[in-house]
Amino acid sequence: MTKRIVFAFAALALVGMTGAAYARVEGLPDFTGLVEESVPAVVNIRVTQFGDRVRPDREMENPHEGEDMPEFWRRFFDIPGNPGYGEPDRQGAGSGFVIEEDGYIMTNHHVVDGADQIIVRLADRREFEAELIGSDPLSDIALLKIDAGGLPTLKLGHSDELRPGEWVVAIGSPFNFEQSVTAGIVSAKGRSTNQQQYVPFIQTDVAINRGNSGGPLLNMDGEVVGINSWILSSGGGYMGLSFSIPIETASAAAGQLREHGKVSRGLLGVQVGAVTREMAEALDLDRPIGALVNDVTAGSAAEKAGIRPGDVILAFDGATVESSGDLPPLVGANPPGTRADVLVSRNGEEMTFEVTLDALEADEEGNLLPASAEGGQSNALGLEVEAIADDNRRALGNPVGGVIVSGVESDAAYRAGIRTGDIILMINNEKVEDLESFDELVESLPASKAVALRVMRDGVTRFIAYTPAAEE
Repeated sequence: MTKRIVFAFAALALVGMTGAAYARVEGLPDFTGLVEESVPAVVNIRVTQFGDRVRPDREMENPHEGEDMPEFWRRFFDIPGNPGYGEPDRQGAGSGFVIEEDGYIMTNHHVVDGADQIIVRLADRREFEAELIGSDPLSDIALLKIDAGGLPTLKLGHSDELRPGEWVVAIGSPFNFEQSVTAGIVSAKGRSTNQQQYVPFIQTDVAINRGNSGGPLLNMDGEVVGINSWILSSGGGYMGLSFSIPIETASAAAGQLREHGKVSRGLLGVQVGAVTREMAEALDLDRPIGALVNDVTAGSAAEKAGIRPGDVILAFDGATVESSGDLPPLVGANPPGTRADVLVSRNGEEMTFEVTLDALEADEEGNLLPASAEGGQSNALGLEVEAIADDNRRALGNPVGGVIVSGVESDAAYRAGIRTGDIILMINNEKVEDLESFDELVESLPASKAVALRVMRDGVTRFIAYTPAAEE
């Protein structure tokens, strides 16, 4: 009798578990209709960067000049003039999607960067050579145009309406497997990086791999809310951390690319850092919030408005600045000449300043040019540096000695990671006590040799190495 009762309870428990599991499966979203409607507007992009057909550094004197030499021997001896002589073509692939039926396509800048030929393949297998209308590295957005009409398009949505935990879908060509679909949830919003500080990325756990770049991130209404851009991975593969460009940021960049061929951004002219718990207490803030102004560029919009080092920016044009990473996207989303109100906390008192944004300088390819401040002095490192004022040391993290970078002229230094507002503490393991010792150390550096700088930024120190150019 006891065995029968135990068996009965076990059977009931099994039925209960099966029913619960089935209920959970029944509650999962159905993506089939969304995918069927969206796939026709998603494209595969193949890019080619043509190699050098002749490499001057390998040219040699032909001992058989003027002789009628068979092609076989030309190839065998690798003689200049051989069609195969030189560097091979380089190829890559990515994804994109049609935003207008007359052939405008949005993708990532890094998908088409440096390409000599761009081939777009539609979902119906037709292929077109695309024209690059414009590309913007700071937002990682590129706009293409193909000679076609009546194309299916995707509707653009609103990323600001996304909520963490919401289902989203990605469509693209990972590893050239075209029209691949993956799904997941929104993990967070407003993520920023040092490399792309003007993009408040959407973080998801949607599986994104090489080839997904440039493809759409869709909400459950089939609207594009983001463009898949990059993943965070230690081994190069998907690890649950995927990042997409908000569609508002992408659309604004694409609109400027179509109209002007480049993207113009506003510039406030401040160097900002994080507000720590101790810093918040010292600055009479009730919690660590906002962007601490470490430095103000001379003659900038911020200086003209009255903003000064030590201020904490709490809001820009009505949008709250929770952390220092929130400020660049808010400022950069506005064109030069925009008037905006900046709310700051100064010694515990809130103040509002009206600013008229300057222009963020970029080269013809859209790459950010290093900003420089007046009053600094250049040197063999290609940097402008200034002495650190005693009343500003506390706000900068109380560095011992050092000089502050007020401008970065060297491309090598900028690529290595040196930025305006960094504090140089050491040069090749020699301490930088002040401006005078910095000059002495720089003058003693051997030419055309790598240099290691110990740099402090936002209270964190690290070493950065690069080789200054000869002309610097």
